Amino acid sequence: MKEIFIYELNKIFEEDQIRYKEPMIMHTSLRIGGEADYMVLPSSVDQIKQVVILCKRSNMPYYIMGNGSNLLVSDHGYRGLIVKLGDRFSEVRVEEDGIVHAQAGVLMSKLSSVVAKHELTGFEFGAGIPGTLGGAVTMNAGAYGGEIKQVLVSATVIDQEGEIHVMDKEDLQLGYRSSILQNNDLCLLEATMRFSKGNRQQILEKIHELNCLRQEKQPLDKKSAGSTFKRPEGYFAGKLISDAGLKGYQIGGAAVSEKHGGFLINKDNATAKDFMTLIQEVIRIVKDKYGVVLEPEIKFLGTFDVD
Repeated sequence: MKEIFIYELNKIFEEDQIRYKEPMIMHTSLRIGGEADYMVLPSSVDQIKQVVILCKRSNMPYYIMGNGSNLLVSDHGYRGLIVKLGDRFSEVRVEEDGIVHAQAGVLMSKLSSVVAKHELTGFEFGAGIPGTLGGAVTMNAGAYGGEIKQVLVSATVIDQEGEIHVMDKEDLQLGYRSSILQNNDLCLLEATMRFSKGNRQQILEKIHELNCLRQEKQPLDKKSAGSTFKRPEGYFAGKLISDAGLKGYQIGGAAVSEKHGGFLINKDNATAKDFMTLIQEVIRIVKDKYGVVLEPEIKFLGTFDVD
């Protein structure tokens, strides 16, 4: 069965697009995680469609990821296939009327740079958001008053059966860090966005201003998955964690950032078990002190060991 699956993979992908026993520590911003049995690096929609259908037919578990900036992978790795949408699937096309088409694997920082280069405004907030457009649309990522839903027109997605759909923004049910994509196991392939004309110098100054704010407030020099928890209604997760006296709190190699309570970091060769245990402890302590239940914003992949 394994040999047949590998044979079929090689019919879809070139040799340099397939990896075996791939260390996931190399593919997440946390630098945590065991090996994935298989990983493929698609360069076209057709390859993504074919490999999803192959996995479905072969009963092979699979997971589609971007830059891994919002992902905690188990120490045991992943028993299945990782479809990584990255540089090979990151084309951006800009039309004269402010319409931008971008593939899911493009980094938000790169997309922001392209938009700014064409003197289009409305995406300054995206420059410092880690990860790819695929994850940003799935989570309706946002920062400093901006959100993906403010610029999105439509999305091309693929479902678990390998069927491709084009969805209008209204059909995506974009809410706070949520969308129909994550709730219905849909994966973004391409997004169409609309921006208005602006002054390039002013756009670049705004990007610089927001990036300076991030550097001042967030532990960008540490290994993290960004903001670990969603914002509870009526509260700020980082403030609750800080007020609970948890800044610097550490379990194994995982710790709460001393710079920003909302960021949990890989301080000293943390394991996934360390990180998961720390998340659960932070949730427990904040609930005990304030009666507020924090909900993780990051995604979890694989089987986790927790005491």
